[in-house]
Amino acid sequence: MEHAPLGFLLVDAARLYRARFERTYDGVASQGVAGDGASLQGATGGLTAGEARTLTYANLHPGLRQSALAEKMNVEPMTLVGFLDRLEALGLLRRLPDPRDRRAKIVELTAAAAPFLARIREIAALVRGEALAGFDDAEREALATMLVRIRENLAREARCRDDAREADAGRATHAAPAMARGGTS
Repeated sequence: MEHAPLGFLLVDAARLYRARFERTYDGVASQGVAGDGASLQGATGGLTAGEARTLTYANLHPGLRQSALAEKMNVEPMTLVGFLDRLEALGLLRRLPDPRDRRAKIVELTAAAAPFLARIREIAALVRGEALAGFDDAEREALATMLVRIRENLAREARCRDDAREADAGRATHAAPAMARGGTS
């Protein structure tokens, strides 16, 4: 059987999955009913799909800087700031100075985020059930295992790039005081 290239299939499946989550989430937000008719009244707590996604990423990756969170989410930093401003105003997260660089902010969830995350997981479970309809437990586990391996393979390069960037930033930080004193480092 002829398939589209793997990269196309991965990207297209991710696009469709995200779009389906957003439609389901928005349907619950406006009507309190999921696509299958399941009642989830008040499930979104007034959050947008983007804010829900931000909460979820902050939960999956605790203690990240805002810039790293934006990169993980594949959104522009200014887009993320809008989500963070609203979530912080609702008391669902806080931004704290990074002890390693006081200019940077670390995103931390508050206990108030827990019920929102539980509702988001319920909605995600509906979409996941739809996406994996017809898969048995072994197929679901095999798919998850393979996707984790693909992500790990591709993340290696990103980690190396991030490590090099941090090393360069560290060298620049150490060089700046020496240069200010008239030294070369």
